[in-house]
Amino acid sequence: MALSIIIPVLNEQRQIAWRLRRLAALRQAGAQIIVVDGGSSDDTVALATPLVDLVVVAARGRASQMNAGAALASGDALLFLHADTALPKCADQLIAAALQTHAWGRFDIVLLGRHPMFRIIATLMNWRSRSTGIATGDQAMFVQRSVFERLHGFAPIALMEDIELCRRLKKISAPACLREKVISSGRRWHKHGLWRTIWLMWRLRLAYFLGADPRKLAVAYGYLPPQ
Repeated sequence: MALSIIIPVLNEQRQIAWRLRRLAALRQAGAQIIVVDGGSSDDTVALATPLVDLVVVAARGRASQMNAGAALASGDALLFLHADTALPKCADQLIAAALQTHAWGRFDIVLLGRHPMFRIIATLMNWRSRSTGIATGDQAMFVQRSVFERLHGFAPIALMEDIELCRRLKKISAPACLREKVISSGRRWHKHGLWRTIWLMWRLRLAYFLGADPRKLAVAYGYLPPQ
């Protein structure tokens, strides 16, 4: 099963090169690596170009960027990977095996950082995902390309695009919840404060489930500027 890895980025020059070098073995094994830039004002594009198969520019927003990457992907399996997330060993083989019996899936997660709460947060994220069948982008979601195209990809919303897609994917198949772990940076929690970030994320998720406008949630999250 051919794999395409789609990475949405924005102003990631500080870490993009070494993150992409960690995917070199997968690329050599045949995986296609696509970086989709959302209009970076730094050297992200220049640094990424020699390390991947394709760099494209799309309208800012993870949904828009990931859809743009998927449209150009050659693989029959799609993996959506955040720029600050590292895959486990043999991720391509794990995904291929999982997609033999499931339409989609995700990995368990470990949060990289010194705070002792990170282990608890990651455990709760994994438990919640396994019990609800809902994954987040941090968990490196993967999906059969034919299924992704049948569902017309990510909804064009500013935030919660991962949760929205999971809701539709669950109608086709339960997710493959792989216990092998991706390692994701805890920089979001370090930057904004651990408890403040936890409270904000839970509040925004609850607001979304209650019908709040995703764009307003993206502004509250700091992902988009106020209009």
